[in-house]
Amino acid sequence: MPKRAVGRRQALAGEVRVWDPIVRLFHWGVVTCCAFNLFLLPPGKSVHRYLGYTAMALIALRFVWGFVGTRHARFADFVRGAPTVASYLRAYAAGRAERHVGHNPAAGWVMILLMVLLAAVGTSGWLSTLDAFWGNKMLEETHEFLANSVMVVAGLHASAAVLESWHLKENLIWSMVTGRKKA
Repeated sequence: MPKRAVGRRQALAGEVRVWDPIVRLFHWGVVTCCAFNLFLLPPGKSVHRYLGYTAMALIALRFVWGFVGTRHARFADFVRGAPTVASYLRAYAAGRAERHVGHNPAAGWVMILLMVLLAAVGTSGWLSTLDAFWGNKMLEETHEFLANSVMVVAGLHASAAVLESWHLKENLIWSMVTGRKKA
C-alpha cells in the first residue's frame, strides 16, 4: 500500500464522518445565498431573486434529506423534546454538557428555526413578486424583518459554533468543511 494512503488513513483514524456532502452543500450554499442577498446585492433585482430561489431549493432538498439522509442529517437524530433541550442547557450552563457528534439538542432546534425563517423569507420574497402583492409595504417589511431575523439567528449560531469549538477544543467550523469530527 502506498505510504501516502497509510498516512491519511492513520490521520483519519481518530475521526468520524458526520456531515455528508448534501448537508455541507446545504449549509455553505445557504450561507452564500444569504451573505450575497443580505450584504452585497440590491434587493428585488433578478440576481437577488434567483439566489432566493436557490436558497429555497436548498431548503427543500435539506427537508427531504432530513428524513432519508445519512444518520446525522436526519431530523430524528437531532430534534429533541423540550425536556431534553432544557436538561442539555442546564448541564451546559453548569459546565457538564456532554459532547454530541452531530447537533446537540439546542443546536438542533436552532437548525429548525433557521430553516423555518429561511423558508418564510423566501416565501415572502416570492409573494412580493406576484401581481396580487406587488408594492405591498407590509409584505416588504415582513420580508425585511424575516431576513434580519435570519441574520441575528445565524449570527448566534456562528457564535455558538465558535464558543463550542473553544469549549470542546475541536474546530466545528472546519468539520462543516471536511464533514469529519473527532471520534
